[in-house]
Parts: sequence; structure tokens; C-alpha cells
Amino acid sequence: MPTEPTADRPALDPSSPASIAELIGLLDLERLEDNLFRGENPPESWPFRTRVFGGQVLAQALVAAQRTVDVAAHSMHAYFLLAGDPSIPILYEVERVRDGRSFATRRTVAIQHGRPIFIMSVSFHREEPGLEHQLDLDRSVPPPEEVPGINELAPEVLVRLPAPVLDYWTRPRPIELRPVGLGEPRSEPRRFVWFRAGRPLPDDPAMHRAVLAYASDMTLLEATTVLHGTSVLGTRIQAASLDHALWMHRPFRADEWLLYAQDSPSASGARGLARGLVYDRGGRLVASVAQEGLIRPVIPSSDDNA
Repeated sequence: MPTEPTADRPALDPSSPASIAELIGLLDLERLEDNLFRGENPPESWPFRTRVFGGQVLAQALVAAQRTVDVAAHSMHAYFLLAGDPSIPILYEVERVRDGRSFATRRTVAIQHGRPIFIMSVSFHREEPGLEHQLDLDRSVPPPEEVPGINELAPEVLVRLPAPVLDYWTRPRPIELRPVGLGEPRSEPRRFVWFRAGRPLPDDPAMHRAVLAYASDMTLLEATTVLHGTSVLGTRIQAASLDHALWMHRPFRADEWLLYAQDSPSASGARGLARGLVYDRGGRLVASVAQEGLIRPVIPSSDDNA
């Protein structure tokens, strides 16, 4: 059953651009065969459909794998091979690698134009008791209510943002984002972003895992460039996600505020490594993420300097 809407979270509006209802539709794959699924791309109402968003492929591939097993996913490791074509559906072929008493393994391949564009291995684990510890949440990070949304930022902050960055943060999307200290200079490659689904989600843990996978590809690679005063969103960097790993540690809801604590331990050779820890409001570490991306500086041509 869906979660009841609240005062600040009105009921789903299927007609609004980039709505949660449309995201749920994207994650409702069509089963073509036992191990073969078809995923659609966002409707024309979604802006910026020049290529398929990597988080969409991550989430759809996870959904395809989850539909072949009856235990919960705990980790996934993926490689982006080719840019997705948003004009045609994506086929997801699932290989049932292993089914054990405690663990199961699936391999998902996303296919377009007869070629793999993405591959993912997913591990599933039947819940059992064990040792418990975690790295604690940085309590100096303000709660989401104290972090202004993009439409609440002061004019002096907005004018500091390059046009592509401002464009990214103001576009409609099904995930609500509240970056901490947007536009402020950084002394270390570290940043924090609060996020949640823009509307209540159904009470299906598999759906919340898929939405987290979708959101985990948002903003993470930006951690590799903040120290250098540039952005993967502008024209000075040719950027692309190369691989992505996600571990899910504890139950969570993706329609409640989650804090994405991001850092970048290394950048070299036109590649950057970004990491993220995802905490719930209570300070529980619910997921960890790692991603390497291409962050190739764009060298101006002689024509550009003319």
C-alpha cells in the first residue's frame, strides 16, 4: 500500500514533469521471458533526454535481477560500456549465476542495438544476525530543514554558480536534492547532499532499493572536481561514469531524507574516484557507494582561442 501523503509531501501528480509516478513506471519492467526484461526510457515530458541517465540503467538492471530471486540484494557492481540511446527501450538479460542457501548471484546485461551497453553483478543475501558497527555520521552537517532548496538560495549564491551547474540543480526530477554549501569554495574533496524521493513510494523494500540505486548516481562524480574549482556539469570537463558499486547495509526508506556524504580520495590520469556513505535521519549507515569516472580536461582548440 502507498504511504499516506503528508502536508509537505502531497499525493502523486502523474501529470507533473519528472514525477515519482513516472519513475515508478520506469522501474516496472516488462517481462519478455523468464530471464529477459524490457525497460522504457523517460517520457518526452522529462527534460534533458539527450542520453540515458546512468542511475536509470543501474536501477532497471537491479529490478530485473531482483525479479529472478526471492531474497534481498545487498551489493551490486557495474560497468558502463556505452552511452544509452533514449529513443529506444533497453533489454535486460539476467543470468542466474548461483542460488545458495544464504547467497544468490545474478549477472545483468543491458542491451541496445544488439550490443551490451552496461553489465552488472548483483549479490543477494538472506538476512541473518551478526556483528554490528558503523562509521558515525558527521553531526556538524545541518539537517535538511536548515539546508535551503535551490529556489531558496540567496541571489549572491546563485550568481556564483556557472550556468550548467545552476541548470542542473534547477531542472525537474523525481528525486529532491538539497546540497550543503552549494557554490562555496572547498578546501578538501568532500561534500554532503540530502536527498529523498519527491513523493511517497509504495511500501515495497525492493522499490526503495531500486530508487536508491537510481539516486546513487546523482551528484557523486562531482566530488572529484569540487577541489579544483570546476564541475563535471560544465564544458571544461569531459565526464562519464565508468563503473559503480553499491552496498546496502540496513533497511531504509528512499522517500525519507537520506544524507549522501561524498568524498574523492584520488584523481589522476583523467580519472577520479568518488565514494559515498548514505545515512538516514537517525544516523544509521544504510548504504555505501563507490564510483570511478572519466574527468578529462577539455583542451580549447585554436578556434576557441581566436
